[in-house]
Amino acid sequence: MAAPSEQVAAGDFEAWLDERLEALGMDPEVYPAYIKGVLREEDNPEERDEALRGILSAFLEEDSIEEVCLEIVTKWCDAEKATRVQNKAEDEVEALTSMIEKQAQIVVKPKEVSEEEQRRKAALLAQYANVTDEENSDEEEDFAAAAQSNNKSLFKNTNLEDLVNARKQERDAMRDASQKKKDQDKQQREKDKQAKQDRKEKEKKRTQKGERKR
Repeated sequence: MAAPSEQVAAGDFEAWLDERLEALGMDPEVYPAYIKGVLREEDNPEERDEALRGILSAFLEEDSIEEVCLEIVTKWCDAEKATRVQNKAEDEVEALTSMIEKQAQIVVKPKEVSEEEQRRKAALLAQYANVTDEENSDEEEDFAAAAQSNNKSLFKNTNLEDLVNARKQERDAMRDASQKKKDQDKQQREKDKQAKQDRKEKEKKRTQKGERKR
């Protein structure tokens, strides 16, 4: 009977397949690679499933072939989906990082005006007292517009950095969750293996005890 279906994280499919096929009595050194080749190379779902059924038919009863075939395909699709999600997140972070680098190149640093320059400017204004109020107003508006434009650029750059950091944290969280799942699966496999070995030992002792009684 097939084991309960559960989502397989990216990178875990191969370990799961090895263990599953070995439980079915199939050589773990041969058949996992064969089945993975079928899953990767067959684009047509019907031909893929037919090839899998042909491999499994040598080891399973007819009424369980379809169930195990569906289980393998489902695990494979889950793993492929998880891989695509992780790759997409990495691509987005890379694109945003590139955008920030380009944005940083065009951000204009505000010009610092020294006291000496301010005094020189004041002297020039005093010398040319015929500068109209309108010209002074235009100059002030130009300075204000330049400062506002620069502030917007800096603000936009900051927002992009925040977004990249958020994406990076999300990717790190996904990686940590995947690693935690791998560790948990490994511990469970070790427990199952030990329990199986204990049952074999008990059965062996029980058999030997029965033979001695006879």
